[in-house]
Amino acid sequence: MSELRITGGNRLGGAVTVHGAKNSVLPLLAACVLCQGECVLHRCPALSDVASSVAILRHLGATVTVEGDVITVNAAHVTQSDIPEDLMRKMRSSIVFLAPLAARTGCADVSLPGGCELGPRPIDLHIAGLRRLGADIADGHGRLRCTVSPRFTGTDYTLPFPSVGATENLLLAAATADGTTVLTGAAREPEIFDLIAFLNAAGARITAKPDALVIEGVPALHGCEHTVIPDRIEAATYLAAVAVTGGTALISPVVPEHLAAVLPLFRECGCHLKAWGDSLLLTAPPRLNHLKFVRSLPYPGFPTDAAAPLLAAMTVADGVSVFAETIFENRYRYVDELARLGAAVKTEGRVAVVEGVPRLQAAAVECTDLRGGAALVVAALAANGTTCLTQCHHLDRGYAGLCEMLNALGAQADYAS
Repeated sequence: MSELRITGGNRLGGAVTVHGAKNSVLPLLAACVLCQGECVLHRCPALSDVASSVAILRHLGATVTVEGDVITVNAAHVTQSDIPEDLMRKMRSSIVFLAPLAARTGCADVSLPGGCELGPRPIDLHIAGLRRLGADIADGHGRLRCTVSPRFTGTDYTLPFPSVGATENLLLAAATADGTTVLTGAAREPEIFDLIAFLNAAGARITAKPDALVIEGVPALHGCEHTVIPDRIEAATYLAAVAVTGGTALISPVVPEHLAAVLPLFRECGCHLKAWGDSLLLTAPPRLNHLKFVRSLPYPGFPTDAAAPLLAAMTVADGVSVFAETIFENRYRYVDELARLGAAVKTEGRVAVVEGVPRLQAAAVECTDLRGGAALVVAALAANGTTCLTQCHHLDRGYAGLCEMLNALGAQADYAS
């Protein structure tokens, strides 16, 4: 297993080119199963999760070509209705294949998904919603079998919690259902609307109203071409990396509206931000100020995935910062690793209290999950000496070309076997 070595203390500066959104491209690839023609996706990041999705598509019988950041999928000859356990367990979001596979073949036989261990993330919302759309779902021995005959049936359904994954599965089920589905309580993340834009380009009829998503089922979808939105979490991570070193960097492309809950926090901790078009210039002070209170919430609130790198930046800020996690129960597994670097973070339940220290010191640390790994990268950039990070496969799931991008900003980072 390779390790990532980061020598801290360098002030970062330059430009960052943000990749397409990981949390968007994965459901888009699953949506290609519904399309009976060629789909072309632009700005797809080179991530292990994307490779896993491509492997699933090929197993199902789709033809997939990857050329740079362009992925072309032709699912006209999908023949399989099962996804093996070894493919499902590589990422949590693999569950998003459940609805489109059932809609396309009449049956989906999948194992329960894997991914980061962030505490219980039940898929009961997926199952309950799909059953309301007419699916017969049996589960046992770690597998799900979802059958529809002959199609999903449109209905009115209210999600008790705005789950992103459940919203995606219900959109994919309803797109080719018999009748109209009115989905209330749905997630409103930018990635949801990117999926809707793709589906509509492929012939779906989905309308977003202020209080509901209305999906008029169509008989079938055709191929289309689509460009993935910028990754707002990747952008937030590099903002934190530049800020913790007192640096200046131009981040693009971004959609400032997608970062509306994130950018005020960087201003609060003393950074100057200037936005124009799809670019964002951050200039950080030599030492950051603390953040009074940060609470993760469903969009348009502060994204849970951006909390870890921002918390890491606060470990060397002046004063005490407080973070509250409302989405996942086990988000703070990386805090013990931050402590190895000298950070002063106390957690109780879903609350973390961060007392800024004068300086962090390099140590050997282990990435606990994707965003926890990002937090350790941010902390390592601010630490004296060379920090060695192991279990870096977590980072490969969400950050394409991490070393190259950091080094282009003036960092010292490299992988060693």
